[in-house]
Amino acid sequence: MATDCLFRDDSYLKDCEATVVALAPDGGVVLDRTVFYAASGGQPADRGTLAAKGASFAVANVVFTDPGKTAIAHVLTPDVLAPGSPPLAVGDTVSAAIDWPIRHARMRMHTALHLLSAVLPYPVTGGSIGETESRLDFDIPEAGLDKDAITAKLAEMIAADAAVTSRWIADAELEANPGLIKTMSVKPPMGTGRVRLIEIKDLDLQPCGGTHVRSTSEIGVVRVTQVEKKGKLNRRVRLALV
Repeated sequence: MATDCLFRDDSYLKDCEATVVALAPDGGVVLDRTVFYAASGGQPADRGTLAAKGASFAVANVVFTDPGKTAIAHVLTPDVLAPGSPPLAVGDTVSAAIDWPIRHARMRMHTALHLLSAVLPYPVTGGSIGETESRLDFDIPEAGLDKDAITAKLAEMIAADAAVTSRWIADAELEANPGLIKTMSVKPPMGTGRVRLIEIKDLDLQPCGGTHVRSTSEIGVVRVTQVEKKGKLNRRVRLALV
């Protein structure tokens, strides 16, 4: 059964009520709906808790259970405040709540990385999103990147207070517009018949299933901390929230 991924329509939802629809062999709990982001595309899984029957369970990981990325399992660790809590069962109603400060920091970083990919319009070969520092790897034919110049351009984009919005297009429409795809290492989330696009007004447009802030000004101050040479063509650019 598919999980309704509430975070795709509203990244600012912090909690929701849901029903357990399946239990995975590894202990993962599949819900009919969730605010938890499942690890993918360089963005880590959300942290948080599921609460039911008077017990609280810490969510240790959140993963997709199928190749089509339609069902999400929440891998649990019993909360230390409620040892011996009864396990969840199919049909249980739970309250799902994410660790909001961590989620929001990652939202800011993820949107900043989209801006970075606009400042450096080269194929992206890898990336990682953290709460305080993130990175993108680029296939760049020559060196000489100026981290201060990149930082200044990012500051200009952030100050523009550009709106960040999402919309859906058909798989066929993306296939007809391959230039929208910037990432070489991570394929856009396709297979369900539609693909989610993230648009930063007048600055960037690309497929993305992750969570983002509503406007660039919400990112705050970021700084390029390092540009590393990882190969003949590969450059790793590290970005930090200040």
